[in-house]
Order: sequence, then structure tokens, then C-alpha cells
Amino acid sequence: MIVTWSDLPDITGQVVMVDGSFDPIHEGHIAYFAAAERLGHSVLCNIAPDDWTQNKHPVLLPQQSRAFVIDAIRSIAYVHCATTSTRDVLKQLRPIAYVKGNDWLAKGGVPNDEVEICLQLGIEITYVDTVLNSSTKLIEQVRKT
Repeated sequence: MIVTWSDLPDITGQVVMVDGSFDPIHEGHIAYFAAAERLGHSVLCNIAPDDWTQNKHPVLLPQQSRAFVIDAIRSIAYVHCATTSTRDVLKQLRPIAYVKGNDWLAKGGVPNDEVEICLQLGIEITYVDTVLNSSTKLIEQVRKT
């Protein structure tokens, strides 16, 4: 189910949240969603806006299209198209857990401002070992050909 910003308080404390661009979506994302679901709660997928994705690489699939595709994945109960920062979504949603892939640990973990929000609101930060691919690496491989 695709939800709006104003719907987020209705599912406060009922979901875990995954977050990212998901452009292009690949098998690593599916494993990430399934690992989040195995935590025992419904999963909300927060999809980064196109302008954020554009900072990494040209947008391949617009945010609304990514939402449509991700909404069809059985591990995902809710999809939210972000128009604000992850910090703001965490404040509005107050998920049980903020779930990220282990690749974030190599980057120093979740950004400090997001960690602070999670600490303030009692949101658990959970890392899952599901890194099977990388959208950025896929884009780089295509550029090289």
C-alpha cells in the first residue's frame, strides 16, 4: 500500500523502515526487504526523491514508478515516497526500527543526525547482512560498456 506523509502517524510503532533510492532495484534490495520483514513487523519502504537519486546518478526510474514496483514486492507492506529528509520521515513515522544494510557500517554507519533522532525517539537501528549488489556499481558497469 502506498502511503502519504499524512498517513505515517497512523502506523507509528507498527512498522520497521527501510530506506533508499532503489534505482535500479536489484536482488540485493529484495534480500534487504526480506531481512527487514524477518524482524517480525510490517515493513515500510521509504523511497528517496528523484533529486536525491540524481546526486548519485541519472534517475533511471522516477520515484512514483519505483513506488509502484516496490509496492508489488511481498515483503513490503507500505511504500512512502519521501519529499523530505530521512530525519523528517523518522520523526513523522516513529518506526520500531530503522533497518539498513551492512554496507552502511563501512561508511561509518547511519548519519549522526539520524542516529540522534533514533536515540531521542527510541527507534532501534538494525543492520542486516544482505548486500548482494549495488545500484551505483550497476550504473558504473553500464557506463563502462
